[in-house]
Amino acid sequence: MNTSEDGKPKIAMITGAGSGVGRICALAMLREGWSVVLVGRRESALEQTKAMARDADELAEERVLVVAADVSDADSVRALFAETKRRFGRLDFLFNNAGISAPGVPLEEITVEQWKQVVDINLTGAFLCTQEAFRLMKSQTPGGGRIVNNGSISAHVPRPNSAPYTATKHAISGLTRSTSLDGRRYDIACGQIDIGNALTEMATPMTKGVPQANGEIAIEPVMEPERVADALLCMARMPLDANIQTLTVMATKMPFIGRG
Repeated sequence: MNTSEDGKPKIAMITGAGSGVGRICALAMLREGWSVVLVGRRESALEQTKAMARDADELAEERVLVVAADVSDADSVRALFAETKRRFGRLDFLFNNAGISAPGVPLEEITVEQWKQVVDINLTGAFLCTQEAFRLMKSQTPGGGRIVNNGSISAHVPRPNSAPYTATKHAISGLTRSTSLDGRRYDIACGQIDIGNALTEMATPMTKGVPQANGEIAIEPVMEPERVADALLCMARMPLDANIQTLTVMATKMPFIGRG
């Protein structure tokens, strides 16, 4: 079991924990013995994640905190971290996973509102949670902790018609590096996990055919999302004097390496 110096389970927070990668990673961390704060906009979805944990291990419910929050809203994020501190007293690990994409239309057809919504959730949301995590991790005893940002393969290369999403994921790489640098003095480590073609609901279209850079439509290989949880746990297990700065986990045969 992952425990702190006082023998209690370590505390993790996962945003976007009501579905997809966030849900799967939350369940994996609970199985490994962490206490987990489940964060998302839909409380009903978070409760479903909690129920899945309870079904697998009736003791897991004692280690789960459900908080419905809007990560793009500063007041909501402050309330989230205040509730986390009230319940658990500290935070050891933050996975900035929450993210959305805009409609896959030509760049010139994206509305300003659609652009801002993606930026607010994917980038500002990660910043606000990181900022509050810094405040808590600096003040707790023992101090320090780890932050992992979900960057995506789009942090390296874009898909067609994905300007808002790709721009935010490139920006996440900058946030990760700044966080990693600024966190050193406080024993706060920060890394990034870049995911490619994990078969969640968001990735289902890849099994039917998605646009390629050459204009063709092609089916892409996918991987089970549990592999993402395996990779995240590898990062979470590291002692704070070591850091996995960037980790890419992807379907082996997806068109990313080489020319597709």
